[in-house]
Amino acid sequence: MFSVLVYFFSYSTQRDRFRDNLTNEAKNNAILLLNVKEVDSTLLTKIQLSTFYWQNEEIAITDSTFHLIYGFNINYLTDKAIRKNTSKNAESYFEINEKDGSYYKHSYNNHEYNVLVMAYDNTRRDNLRDLRVILFWINLLSIGFVILLSYIFSRNAIKPISQIIQSVKGINSYMLSKRLDEGNRKDEIAQLSITFNEMLTNLETAFKNQEEFVSHASHELRTPLTVMISESDYMLNHETEIEDYRRHIIRMVEDLKRLNAQLNILLELAQINKKKVIQLSKVRIDEIIFTAISQIKFKYPGRKIIPKIQYPENENELLIMGNTGMLAIAFANILDNACKFSDDDVIVEISIASQFIEVAISDKGIGIPQEELDHIYRPFNRASNVKFISGFGIGLSLVAKIFELHGVDLKIESTINEGTCFKLFFKRSKE
Repeated sequence: MFSVLVYFFSYSTQRDRFRDNLTNEAKNNAILLLNVKEVDSTLLTKIQLSTFYWQNEEIAITDSTFHLIYGFNINYLTDKAIRKNTSKNAESYFEINEKDGSYYKHSYNNHEYNVLVMAYDNTRRDNLRDLRVILFWINLLSIGFVILLSYIFSRNAIKPISQIIQSVKGINSYMLSKRLDEGNRKDEIAQLSITFNEMLTNLETAFKNQEEFVSHASHELRTPLTVMISESDYMLNHETEIEDYRRHIIRMVEDLKRLNAQLNILLELAQINKKKVIQLSKVRIDEIIFTAISQIKFKYPGRKIIPKIQYPENENELLIMGNTGMLAIAFANILDNACKFSDDDVIVEISIASQFIEVAISDKGIGIPQEELDHIYRPFNRASNVKFISGFGIGLSLVAKIFELHGVDLKIESTINEGTCFKLFFKRSKE
């Protein structure tokens, strides 16, 4: 298309230039013959022969009645051709058998004369022939160059896909931590790698959750089950009093209750680890805290859990985006730990800032060693100073996971034998 446009504009430009030259030639001949008294037909012919410019140039000058006044090298400019190509306009152009012609209407002494000039434009013909050859080779070389570049670019375009295929082949259930190269993170191939990496992250999380649950369950359930089986076998293989059987059954029921509670916590932890997206709605944080307090007071009837809330004029300022059930579990676990490791009152304070709602749960219990604060969220990890207090070490794992899903900033301040304070920062819901 580019070559066609180049050829077309080159042809048009050269044709228009040649036609302008023919028009100027017609004007000059008309002026010399009609306006200059010293020039007659014979002299004009000699001038034409001495100033020959174009091949097979023809000149015809007639009066308004088409009477031929002057003719030079007449071939195509017959009387019929002159009449046919005479125009009402002062200037016009025509073509006869690939020969360009120009018509010019000349006025002198209140008389009008028709001036027609024709010639072959050999220069234009030669230039266009050379241009066609040049454009042919340019197109041929350009097509070859484009094919070469297309091959190179296609190889480069497919190369990342080939690398992705090779990388994917090296990923299995034992190597889910491997990730694809995400490149510039902008083009489609990079987006494919990003999406695949996100899928791998989800799969890795699912596999880790499954492994953690199996590991935690086997670790925590094997020992009490083994003890109960051993004790039961001993009781079956030895004759004992009915009272001993009764004491054994009572201990077994207590062990089963603890085992059931432990299993429930494990299942809750696995379920929360599974949920990456949870349903959130606008909830009042004070109502969730009161629900958790009522649950813990049922477990610790004589313990004082004191809520301190400065209610705002607009109660909507207590709204947050959250999942009521999960947040109640998290608060209940924190309050349960506060009551378990402290004999004094537990204080729950709620304060409202411009963008956050701060909840502080503090106790005056045994505290947590400073060097162990970074590890308390690990499942089954317990502080060194609570070895003789019952518990499974799973509660804070649940708490950390729930608040992580809610985007809550959690901070812990603790001092040995002085107490612990959990500070939670919730984003306020927009009304």
